Order: sequence, then C-alpha cells, then structure tokens
Amino acid sequence: MRAKANVVFHGRVQGVYFRASCRQDALGRGLVGWVRNRADGSVEAVLEGERDAIEAAIEWNRTSQPYARVSHVEVSWSEPSSDFSTFEVRR
Repeated sequence: MRAKANVVFHGRVQGVYFRASCRQDALGRGLVGWVRNRADGSVEAVLEGERDAIEAAIEWNRTSQPYARVSHVEVSWSEPSSDFSTFEVRR
C-alpha cells in the first residue's frame, strides 16, 4: 500500500552525511520525496512509496546511519500525493 510519511530525526544528524545517506537508502528502496536540514539541528524528510519500504527506511536512518546518532524520531503519516518523481536533498 502506498503511503507518505513526514519524518523528523533528532540527535547528531547534521554534518555527518545524513542527508546523502538518507537519499541513497531511499532511492534503493524505490522511495520518492526529499530530505533537508532544519534550523534547530534536526533533519526533516518526506518519504513516499510503499509503506513497508518507508518503515524500513525510517528504521535504517534511526539505527544504521554510519556517522549519525539519532536520539528520537517523529513520524506523521498521510495520504500519498504523487508530487515527487525522485528523492532529492534540499538545502
């Protein structure tokens, strides 16, 4: 089932290649959307695709990012928008 998740990752997530690694993982799972740094030091992502792939991507980003230390994650689910054709890093 297709879904969309708005996700905020907190912890040591900026300056550690988090966004690039998130993008690579998302593309590998067939997800579309975007990821960006936030002014408060967190990283925000919108992930759209199959719900199980989104859940796996969130878990991978939470536990397996090579240099990041994620302290907690906020997730809100919504209906997919089909607004995206790829996964991009936003500035």
